[in-house]
Amino acid sequence: MTPITPLLQDAQQASAAVRRLSSEQKAELLNRLADVLTSHTAEIITENQKDLDRMPETDPKYDRLKLTEPRIADLSKSLRDVALLPDPAGEIIFERTIEQGLQLKKIAVPLGVVGVIYESRPNVTVDVASLCLRSGNACVLKGGKEADFSNRYLVGLIQGVLEEFGVPKAAVTLLPPDRAVVNELLTATRYVDIIIPRGSESLIQFVRKNSLVPTIETGAGVCHAYVEKTADLDKAAAIVVNARVSRPSVCNSLDCVLVDEAIADTFLPMLTDDFRKWNVEVFADEPSYNIFEKAGYENLQHARPDDFGREFLDYKFAVKVVAGLEDALSHIQTYSSRHSEAILSQDQSLIDRFLFEVDAAAVYANASTRFTDGGVFGLGAEIGISTQKLHARGPFALEKLVTEKWVVVGDGQVRW
Repeated sequence: MTPITPLLQDAQQASAAVRRLSSEQKAELLNRLADVLTSHTAEIITENQKDLDRMPETDPKYDRLKLTEPRIADLSKSLRDVALLPDPAGEIIFERTIEQGLQLKKIAVPLGVVGVIYESRPNVTVDVASLCLRSGNACVLKGGKEADFSNRYLVGLIQGVLEEFGVPKAAVTLLPPDRAVVNELLTATRYVDIIIPRGSESLIQFVRKNSLVPTIETGAGVCHAYVEKTADLDKAAAIVVNARVSRPSVCNSLDCVLVDEAIADTFLPMLTDDFRKWNVEVFADEPSYNIFEKAGYENLQHARPDDFGREFLDYKFAVKVVAGLEDALSHIQTYSSRHSEAILSQDQSLIDRFLFEVDAAAVYANASTRFTDGGVFGLGAEIGISTQKLHARGPFALEKLVTEKWVVVGDGQVRW
């Protein structure tokens, strides 16, 4: 395998050219890229099909891998949305003149070179490139082999636009899909400023344990909804079904519902018709298993301990009956990945407690966890959902792709 260090060196050199672009130039570049994606929709779908042909349609990753005309249109819209956002680089965060007559400014500056390791989601290629370029950063992309045809074509389009604007194409660099390059990337402290893993829990943990470059975790989502006894059950059922089946392979989909024992006999049978329609496999604790069985639901398994805290990424679902809010909070504290958690209730005091006490990047009252998304939150796009607490939490988007620099201006002052 050829070492990737020369590619990383080129990306670092190219980052200076991105940094020199004005806000207007960066916006114009993204709008031009949106036009290019739209005009090459057919070719993108053709390359994407080559990746799809290598993956069984039953694989949970298939939906994440697939690019369709509407999804490409959404990517183009996302590029235009990011172009409209304020440029975070150059913002003056703090300004004052100190006693010695020195003028101080703290300003936001690009991180430099952003490395992203991700799996079978070619849309991430465009999202990351757009956010990095808008904030004045270069990026190094390590996609999975599952999306290699799609990623190579998309990066080729991006690099063509970069060259139109006089920016070295290394500003958006795609690394070989081989896993062997990951270790070299994780130790490239001289050339890469931050690493962001986006994908499975195993990928994230591998990066955490092996990276010498600072990392921000994104991707893993074990999301819960607690259906409290005062909930509007019709609305609650619609939310639970939506959060599980609308796109089961994404990180903000619902993996476990916790149902108050006072309403379990009424609520759980309300899910069965929709679950049959989507062929949802239910992993139920003993009380909920008995209720589903009595309701005639067939696709039913006894939940094992490791089914709780499991990110299914498929039409599978864990169900547990709880004694009340304290029981639900305890379960979430034990099993949550701190991504997105929801309470479905009409008791405002319990809603307030849940929203205040649950430790997660996003907490919801009476709404689907599927809304946790940078685009939906008005951030244009996202690199992923950060579940940690330092630097970024929740949708990791444009405003978090900068760091700080102190600028000090004097007139001959010295300090002894």
